[in-house]
Amino acid sequence: MFSDKTLTPREAVRLCILGTVYQSAMHYADLASSARLFITRLSGPSLELMGTSVELLRYEGLIEPLDGKGMEDNARVAITEAGRNAFRTLMTAPLRPASDLSKLVTALKFRFLHLLPPKDQREQVDLLVETQETGLARLADLRDATAMDSGYMTRWLDEEILRAEQRLSWLQGLRDQVVP
Repeated sequence: MFSDKTLTPREAVRLCILGTVYQSAMHYADLASSARLFITRLSGPSLELMGTSVELLRYEGLIEPLDGKGMEDNARVAITEAGRNAFRTLMTAPLRPASDLSKLVTALKFRFLHLLPPKDQREQVDLLVETQETGLARLADLRDATAMDSGYMTRWLDEEILRAEQRLSWLQGLRDQVVP
């Protein structure tokens, strides 16, 4: 964890894997695929986020094979008591304020956008629109993929999608105002 006890990207992946297998035992490959798909749907592909392996969690005793050995025979795995404890620790960690680098870069683009020539301004706003559209598509895909899940995920996603749609509309309006 970071010094303020918030989760690192690696620990966020661990939380995803442990939470997924906590809901129900599943085959090794299905667990790895489910975690990878969930994370990339939300944040896009990232080597930093995909560095944690299911095999490491098995080695650490947080999950265990129910039948077979593990990765080599695609055994069904389940969470252990130690895994439940680790899940609870990760799940109850505090949140960091939105201090994400891309948010900083976006803010800087808006702060200094007016200093660029009009053609470059338009290209930057187009880039922001495209980035927002990509993020919205990821959220919609994740919403579709988790529509039948229990819990609060779909309600949170509905709120995120609404915000993303509003942001996209605002950016498109800004694009119309920027002289080409």
